[in-house]
Amino acid sequence: MRKTITTLLALTVLTAVGAVASPTLAREPNGVRYGQIPAGAYSIVAQVQAKPGQEAALRAATLPLVELVRGDPKNLVYFLQEDRAKPGHFVFYEIFATKEDFEAHNAMPYVKDWFAKLPTLAEGGVQVMRMEVLGREPR
Repeated sequence: MRKTITTLLALTVLTAVGAVASPTLAREPNGVRYGQIPAGAYSIVAQVQAKPGQEAALRAATLPLVELVRGDPKNLVYFLQEDRAKPGHFVFYEIFATKEDFEAHNAMPYVKDWFAKLPTLAEGGVQVMRMEVLGREPR
């Protein structure tokens, strides 16, 4: 009996892990595309702080980026986050396969428009860390 329960538990775990690992089962059409993230992918962690009194305006200007960037076929992962303890402090997490894909993203009209709004909405512009994705085997 104990062996049967252990076997069933193991099969359940393996099935769940397989579902998570399978890109076709694990994501929705515009979800995170882990299977497409190559070793050494170009990742961005960026942050921007609203000027005092501009928190809502910066949020309103920034929220439309989520759908637009996630709709870009060259974008593999995009998260916009706001600090719960400090409203108006936004952190972006983005992954592109290459630096060129990221630069093409920054050349999009909606990204340029967003950057043009920052002098009135944000303190000090955007602080960017350019990262490399680790933990994946080369293909």
